[in-house]
Amino acid sequence: MTVTLADVAARAQVSPATVSRVLNGNYPVAAATRERVLRAVDELDYVLNGPASALAAATSDLVGILVNDIADPFFGIMASAIQNEIGGPGGRAGGERLAVVCNTGGSPERELTYLTLLQRQRAAAVVLTGGAVEDAPHVAAVAAKLRKLAAAGTRVVLCGRPPAPDTEAVALTFDNRGGGRELTEHLIGLGHRRLGYITGPKERTTTRHRLEGHRAALAAAGIEEDPRWTVHGGYDRGAGHEATLELLRRDPSLTAVVAANDSVALGACAALRESGLRIPEDVSVAGFDDLPFSIDAVPALTTVRLPLAEAGARAGRIAMGREEAPPDGIATITGELTIRGSSGPPGH
Repeated sequence: MTVTLADVAARAQVSPATVSRVLNGNYPVAAATRERVLRAVDELDYVLNGPASALAAATSDLVGILVNDIADPFFGIMASAIQNEIGGPGGRAGGERLAVVCNTGGSPERELTYLTLLQRQRAAAVVLTGGAVEDAPHVAAVAAKLRKLAAAGTRVVLCGRPPAPDTEAVALTFDNRGGGRELTEHLIGLGHRRLGYITGPKERTTTRHRLEGHRAALAAAGIEEDPRWTVHGGYDRGAGHEATLELLRRDPSLTAVVAANDSVALGACAALRESGLRIPEDVSVAGFDDLPFSIDAVPALTTVRLPLAEAGARAGRIAMGREEAPPDGIATITGELTIRGSSGPPGH
């Protein structure tokens, strides 16, 4: 049974006019009332009546691309590649689709809000990029949203994100564990035995998987990890700088620093230089992702190259129905160890 605006008004105990004002955002409404209306909309799964052309079709010409931080090249590269693939036959306005990049800022609540808004607008496709938040209630809430989107005819693709079982979403996932292990194995092969590790935010799947790969390499080499050698931080340069100073304070004898990504690695390099240490003569540094600036760092960063543009383009084609989904709806994309000047034997 179709949920109407009147149903929402009854649930929120307000007039239909008040519901309309909240949804259209064209008239001041008390914060408490607005929250009550939005809660009712979410509980009843009310789909806002969008443009008439969208109502006449199963889906609209809208494609949503969810990113954690559009200023981060990791997400910018994927979003750009996705957008380049979403034009062509299928849309009603000259065959084009309208891409909307939704910047969550890492907020689980904002991620859910964008998924709800895209559902109301009957999006033709939704692509979620990057790692997922590891919080059971949030995982369940996202899965419920993805199921509703799929049931309404929206294609859902996860790009660089772990699979979401029982949602019909196609997952192109990065092998972060394998890349993390290979990176640390490279440093161990050079002779390093005291390796600091700077992780990303604790609640992110990418953080956990890359750290698990690092620890697997240590265990395989018989190296007992010192708790002092791991510092949690963000995915930005500033976090890498602060975390490296903390690692040096905890254990000045470290000979290598493995960073959660290339931006963190740049911050690590800056902190090491400020501390009078040479890279890689005194301390080797390794990143992850192989972002465009990595090769221009001094020295150039050893890293794991992820095919971000290629993955984004494939996600865009699958979202538009121009490429078949992989078997079982899941494809694992492997990174490539890229050795450059920031890593070398300890004390050379």
